[in-house]
Amino acid sequence: METAGVKQITIAGGGLAGLSLGLGLRRRGIPVTLHEAGTYPRHRVCGEFISGLGEGTIDTLGLAEILGGVLRHTRTTWFVRHRKVFQTALPEPALGISRLLLDQRLSESFRQSGGTLIERSRIQDNDTAGQVWAVGRQRKKGSTWLGLKAHFINMPMTDGLEMHLGKGIYVGLTPVEDGRVNVCGLIRDPSSTSAKGPDMFLELIEKHGLGHLAVRLRNQEVDPGSFQGVNALGFGPVSVPDPGCRIGDAHSLIPPFTGHGMTMAFQSAESVLPHLEAYSKGTLDWPTAVSKSRRSLSRRFDRRLRMASRLHPFLTGSLAQTVVGLGGRLGCLPFQTLYRAVR
Repeated sequence: METAGVKQITIAGGGLAGLSLGLGLRRRGIPVTLHEAGTYPRHRVCGEFISGLGEGTIDTLGLAEILGGVLRHTRTTWFVRHRKVFQTALPEPALGISRLLLDQRLSESFRQSGGTLIERSRIQDNDTAGQVWAVGRQRKKGSTWLGLKAHFINMPMTDGLEMHLGKGIYVGLTPVEDGRVNVCGLIRDPSSTSAKGPDMFLELIEKHGLGHLAVRLRNQEVDPGSFQGVNALGFGPVSVPDPGCRIGDAHSLIPPFTGHGMTMAFQSAESVLPHLEAYSKGTLDWPTAVSKSRRSLSRRFDRRLRMASRLHPFLTGSLAQTVVGLGGRLGCLPFQTLYRAVR
């Protein structure tokens, strides 16, 4: 039910943060127009599992039905180069769902809620009152980080989620729906290659010390249309002169080894929701709503971003991987502690 006299919220970017914020606002009777540069459904570079998403966030944003029936992973296995170093239970189940399916469900639910979704549409980032910026990953000039992903069909797995550490690379494997396994990697300073698509991904995996994984993947069927890549990735908070109201990856990007990027997108939408509702209903002016939104995001994410930024380079170094391998084999790796430190 619309409430008379409320101001409209305009969202730029129809990813997890933008769509879930739109859903949360619509549940409160607020008119929302969302502009998405692409179309649905679409593949995205993403680990495709959700960990640490609380029931309160799910209820606030109306995600229960959207996340219904997804795979629940309870264990993880880590490899350093070719060697399995430890296998353990996750502190809480991780939800496995492809971005293809999740974005489709979110966009359909947003439309059904009465929200206006305009595909193939871009708007200017000019901090207009009532405008929320939720557009894509940040790119960092000079960054040598490359993200790649592809789906492999009916691929045997060890147990739950897998993480493979190599020389300047880590690759995560996540079972999702329809017998697919999402393989998503982050590669530092990738060497040039003439290969294209999934073949390029496999070649880089092999060149960075994960030849055993490359051989395993080459023996599986790959969906060529699922291959996606993004380069010059930057991590941490976005630094711009006047960021306005930014959420999701447009606000900050956590290194993907944490498995927390999708959760942070939803949590960022939840964090700004009460301030945008107050603006829309006339109890806050726009500058105050933006200021309160920024403080809410900072309180929620700054500590985990700092911790993740310290651990991120550690995981791709040879010495650190030796420590991880030895600690895992001796049973003294503080996985549960580190898991919670970035949440």
